Amino acid sequence: MSVNPAIQGRVFPAVPPYLVGREKVREFARAVFATNPINFDPEAARAAGYADVVAPPTFAVVVQEATLAQLLAEPDAGIDFTRVVHGDQRFSFSRPIVAGDELTATLTVASVKSLGGHSMVTAESTIVDATGAHVVTATSTLVVRGDE
Repeated sequence: MSVNPAIQGRVFPAVPPYLVGREKVREFARAVFATNPINFDPEAARAAGYADVVAPPTFAVVVQEATLAQLLAEPDAGIDFTRVVHGDQRFSFSRPIVAGDELTATLTVASVKSLGGHSMVTAESTIVDATGAHVVTATSTLVVRGDE
């Protein structure tokens, strides 16, 4: 089964809010070898003008994951997860993610393209805070390998 091109433009319902925890930010920062004190120390973050510790930029994938799970679980999408390779990841920030943020994400399938026997699905997850203000858009391109 190949990827259904009709999913292009589909907008999925918003996922439940994700409350960004200070320890989750610290754990993620350690995992990506971050060294900036604002990622670990609330006082350093406050001195830099933030309410709490600041997440490394790639932390947005933690919130985006729930939206991608919706796409991969969509029966008519035709995406066989065993054939998926992550092709690209980009972020467009309005502001950094900070511990204490309550973030909600909504996924839009931006494009579905065929390349040889493979498909490339680009999904944009728009992530907003509790006030509805944009925080970041996380864009992932998934390569779905075709039949061999």
